[in-house]
Amino acid sequence: MKSIAKYIIRFYQKYLSVFSYGSCRYYPTCSQYAIWQFENNTFFKAIYFTITRILKCNQLFEGGFDYPVVKLIKHNNINYKKIKIKYWYIPVNNNRYLVVKNREWNNNNDE
Repeated sequence: MKSIAKYIIRFYQKYLSVFSYGSCRYYPTCSQYAIWQFENNTFFKAIYFTITRILKCNQLFEGGFDYPVVKLIKHNNINYKKIKIKYWYIPVNNNRYLVVKNREWNNNNDE
């Protein structure tokens, strides 16, 4: 289900958002926010948070920065190998974190 939803969102980003370029009031855009939610939450939570975000994307709300907030469970099984960091999790409250995407690196920068 998550992969189908992410595929539909990517299709929208590539082909349909051309007609409404620059109309989102938030950063990250609503479609990117939805992808981050699907990658970091369960399917139904991601749907809920995405719909509420889309409903807030109008002239009645101020807009601005609105990163996804997720609840994480800490794992003690740490693997000490070289890893590629996709998201940074910034702590907010008890077990709640802001999700911020890491900057994309080229293959030349992997050292």
